[in-house]
Formats: sequence, C-alpha cells, structure tokens
Amino acid sequence: MAQAKVGDTVKIHYTGKLKDGTVFDSSLSREPIEFTIDAGQVIPGFEQAVMGMTPGDSKTEMIPMDKAYGPHRDEMVLEVTRDKMPPDLNPEIGQQLQIQQPNGRVIPVVITDVTDSNVRLDANHPLAGQDLTFEIQLVDIA
Repeated sequence: MAQAKVGDTVKIHYTGKLKDGTVFDSSLSREPIEFTIDAGQVIPGFEQAVMGMTPGDSKTEMIPMDKAYGPHRDEMVLEVTRDKMPPDLNPEIGQQLQIQQPNGRVIPVVITDVTDSNVRLDANHPLAGQDLTFEIQLVDIA
C-alpha cells in the first residue's frame, strides 16, 4: 500500500487538542480535510506527521509550537486608543476584527483587553505559543 509522501494529496480526519486535553478542532463530524503535503496548506508539524502513513493508519502526534503556529509574539499585540476605533463599534474582549494595512493586506485580530481609553488587539494566531496534540487518521491518498 502507498505511503504518504511529499507532493501527495491526502484526506485526513483529525482531532486537535491542547496540552490540558481540551479539543480545539475536529473533522470527525464533517468531511475529512484534503491537502497536498509540502504545499504549506497546513502547519508544518501536521504535514510531517502524515508523511509515511498509509490509508487506514491512525496515530497521535504532539506538535511543538515551533512546528505549529509559532511562539506568541509581543510585537503582534497593539494598543489602540478608542478614538482610533470606528465610532459605532462597541469593543468587547474576544471580538474578532480585521485591520487593513496601507498595502491593502488584511490582518485578523482579536480584542484582548478594553479600558475606557484603549483597546488591545492581538494579531497572533489564537493557538500561537502552544504545543498541540493531534489524533490523525489517514483516510486516502489521492
């Protein structure tokens, strides 16, 4: 049977968990995800975990933060005065927004703190700085 290798398009079912066992995402209630190995469509550690698997194989893999979403970077946290926010916005912690940069690039951010004068925006991926554990099942190699 074929083993998953660089360039293969694979279909995977997975369950992703944090260090404390909390499930942050799973494909089990929907179609398996499909991606091409080494095309940068999923985190590097996930691609590496799938390499060498054959259809029907299952495994549990701990992916360190440097092969997942990287460390939490302080330079991606921004304090903005409330007068710089849209006047109709009522900022709340956990609210997701998008910031458009001068070059037109749109960056998703999450509000992490709100005071009378400032709003803290975090552009880090929500899973940055965390080691992740994935239960992976290789469904098919296309």
